Amino acid sequence: MIDKTVASVEEAVAGVHDGATVMIGGFGRAGQPVELIDALIAQGAKDLTVVNNNAGNGDVGLAALLAKRRVRKIVCSFPRQVDSWVFDGLYRDGEIELELVPQGNLAERIRAAGAGIGAFFSPTAVGTELAEGKESRVIDGRTYLLEYPIKADFALISALKADRWGNLTFRKTARNFGPIMATAATTTIAQVDEIVPLGSLDPETVVTPGIFVNRVVALGDRAWARDGEFVGGVDIEGRPLDAVTTADDTTEEQAR
Repeated sequence: MIDKTVASVEEAVAGVHDGATVMIGGFGRAGQPVELIDALIAQGAKDLTVVNNNAGNGDVGLAALLAKRRVRKIVCSFPRQVDSWVFDGLYRDGEIELELVPQGNLAERIRAAGAGIGAFFSPTAVGTELAEGKESRVIDGRTYLLEYPIKADFALISALKADRWGNLTFRKTARNFGPIMATAATTTIAQVDEIVPLGSLDPETVVTPGIFVNRVVALGDRAWARDGEFVGGVDIEGRPLDAVTTADDTTEEQAR
């Protein structure tokens, strides 16, 4: 019987080894598998290469992993923003290596790894410092750069629902890089709100087939959700915003 579910986030990240390349889903905080990242911090793996769209927000999730000095190199498209102070400090002090990849190229390099594509040509970054050292070719009168796939030992992603075979559905833009990262890693680990019985997921809504997923752990509703519906956000420290508190108060009053 195929059953890819595990009982805890600790069990989910077991085996992530020192020096591993780890893809982490998310676009900023949207779709970031914060609980899996926290478990990875507790697990202790170090000298990691992390592939993510960003370089951490505030002091939680990916930023917390960086702050623990567990990451040797980060591959991302948007490392600096108003709340990227952890990365900023590490980079200025020479404590972390950065490979800057334009966002479209980042997505396509990850997708190429999952699709078994050896390399591809892209016009992005032609004439910039990012083109230095790369093979170029003129195709139909336009210059392109040769880009290679990005693959990983592990992918940590966040989804909405799964079944025990590992089929995944996502919630709106929280999908972002999750599906392509799942195809590009040797071991894909997904945290979900809910694990449902086989046959419960409409096949038309399954974005990531279970063949690409190795471990699934259920966490229950997030702080900002009730039964899969958005009720309020969190601040950069992960604390629920007023909308969540208001929803809780309303629920309590209705219960009375």
